[in-house]
Amino acid sequence: MSRRDIVLGISAGTIIPVAGCAQNSALGRSQLQLVSNDQIMLLSQQAWQEALQRERVLRDPRYNRRLQRVGANMVARTGLADLDWEFVVIDSDQVNAWVLPNGKVAFYRGILDIMEEDGHIATVMGHEMGHVAGRHAAERASQQRASQIGLQIAGALLQQQGVDFNDDMAAALGAGVTYGVILPYSRQHEFEADRLGVDYMVMAGYAPHQALDFWVAMSTLHQDASFEFMSTHPSDEARIDAMRAHIAAQGYA
Repeated sequence: MSRRDIVLGISAGTIIPVAGCAQNSALGRSQLQLVSNDQIMLLSQQAWQEALQRERVLRDPRYNRRLQRVGANMVARTGLADLDWEFVVIDSDQVNAWVLPNGKVAFYRGILDIMEEDGHIATVMGHEMGHVAGRHAAERASQQRASQIGLQIAGALLQQQGVDFNDDMAAALGAGVTYGVILPYSRQHEFEADRLGVDYMVMAGYAPHQALDFWVAMSTLHQDASFEFMSTHPSDEARIDAMRAHIAAQGYA
C-alpha cells in the first residue's frame, strides 16, 4: 500500500493503523483494545464520585425499590455479578439513564415516571448492562486513541512528501475518521446493547414485547430527530426494526 493510499484510508476512516485486538465472547467479535481494564475502572470510579457530588440523589423508597428490584434480577442474568453494582435514582425530570463500566447505574426520575411496567425498566437496564458486557467504553476510548495516532501518522507522511499539514487538513482528516469509524461504531454499540439487553431481560423473565413497546413510546418523544448518518445513535425506526428482527430470530415471540 502506498503512502497516498494510507493517507486516503485514514482520511476516509477505513484504516486505523494500530494493532491490538481481543475477542469479546459476549459480542462474538474482536475489539480494539488500547486502553486497559484497570484504566477504565479507575476513570469510572472517578466519574461516579463526581456524578454523585454534582447530581441530587433521590431517596424516595418508591423509586428506589423498583430500580433495585429490577437491577438485582437483571444482574443475575448478565454474567457480570463480579462487579460492584450500584443503582441510584437521580432527582431530575430528564428522561435519561446511564451506566459506567464498573457497574454504577443511574436512572433519572423523569424516565422512571414514564415506565409503567418493570419490563420497561428492564429494557433500559438490559441495554445499559449490554454496554458493560460489550466493553463498549474501552473500545470507544481505544478507537479515539487510535484515530489520534492515525492523524499523527498521516501528518508525518504528508510532510515527508512536502505537503504542509495544517490545521484545516487535520480537521478534514479528523472528520473522515469521525464519520468513517467512530460514529458508525457508536451506532453498532447501540445495536449490540439492544440485542444483549433483550437477551438479559428474557432470561430474567420479562416479556420481550415490552422492549418494543418502550422504544416505540420513546420514539414519540423525539420530535427533532437528527440525520442518522451524523448521529451516534441509530434512528428510532432502525433500532425498533433491528430489535424486532432479533426477537423473531431468537424465537422470543
